[in-house]
Amino acid sequence: MAKISRAASRERRHLRVRKKVYGTPNCPRLSVFRSISEIYAQVIDDMEGTTLVSASSIDQELRGKMDGLKKSEQARLVGKTVAERAKNKGIDMVVFDRGGFRYTGRVKALADGAREGGLDF
Repeated sequence: MAKISRAASRERRHLRVRKKVYGTPNCPRLSVFRSISEIYAQVIDDMEGTTLVSASSIDQELRGKMDGLKKSEQARLVGKTVAERAKNKGIDMVVFDRGGFRYTGRVKALADGAREGGLDF
């Protein structure tokens, strides 16, 4: 019996989450991806299949602010930024898609930052 990789397990969890979490134009999906060193967030309208706003720890705008911050502090900053950009586009309410990752650490920090920035979920 072959051992299932961590990445494959995460993909399976993500598919399970995606069965229930769906973004509409009124309430788009806030999707999170966490790599070893970076974190990415997108607000997605699944009906159109388009990304409305995004932010990540590699954004040119945020790059200077990231120096000396811990990864969870970077994630909080990315959450605040994506919330600010969503508010500018008139988006107040989203559904949270943790991307198959546990809701702890950097994923939770990003969600808390997005809530601080004014997004409701």
